[in-house]
Parts: sequence; structure tokens; C-alpha cells
Amino acid sequence: MFTGGVSFSLTSSAYSFGDNEGQLGEYAWYNNNSGTGSDKETHPVGQKKPNAWELFDMHGNVCEWCQDWHADYPAGPVTDPWGPSSGSFRVNRGGYWFEDPRLCQSGCRQSSTPDHRYFGIGFRLVRTV
Repeated sequence: MFTGGVSFSLTSSAYSFGDNEGQLGEYAWYNNNSGTGSDKETHPVGQKKPNAWELFDMHGNVCEWCQDWHADYPAGPVTDPWGPSSGSFRVNRGGYWFEDPRLCQSGCRQSSTPDHRYFGIGFRLVRTV
């Protein structure tokens, strides 16, 4: 539950808007709609539809650089998993404007060193509701 009484349920869909990859262009900037050739680029936030939780740009545009340290997933199911407390690589999620649709999912997990600078990686600013 978020502060302010807003609650939500997580989805098991490929994308936060469902499983229909054909709708990705309505919600995300990715390889097929971010320009042509060398003109591909990031775009201002909020130009695409928000998901059911009113969050914009959860797929594509830039990968979200996460606080989590990267590690292999456990072999079996876990409840409320915690990642390692330290490591060499941070998690990146959500794909960016030059990637294919299959990489523009929150469940798509990549990694980079904390000091790695790349035009396809950004971070999300958040505030309380």
C-alpha cells in the first residue's frame, strides 16, 4: 500500500499494460518508433500513455538504473526476496529507445557497473503520493 491509501496488485503480464506487444508503441519509445537511423533518441517523459498505476515510461525510452545489486535469481520460488547487500553490478530494467520489444519489459533484467555511463540508462525520480 502506498501512503495516501492507494493500493495495487502486481501483474504477471509481459508489460504493465498487458501481453499485447502490438500495443507497446502506445506506451513506450523503443527501436520501432524512436526515429530512423542515427536520428533515434530519448524523448521527454509523459508523451505516451500511462499504465494502470498512472506511471509513465515504464517500458523503453531509457533503462531504469536500479538500487539493487545484480545476482543470479534463486533456483526456486521465494517470497519477498532480497538481493545481495553489495556487489559489482547494478540492475537495469525496462529497455531503452534502441532496443527490441522483448527487452522493453520490466522483467527484462540487465546489469552494469555503478560508474558505467551510457545513453540508454537513466533513473526514475519518485515522490510520495
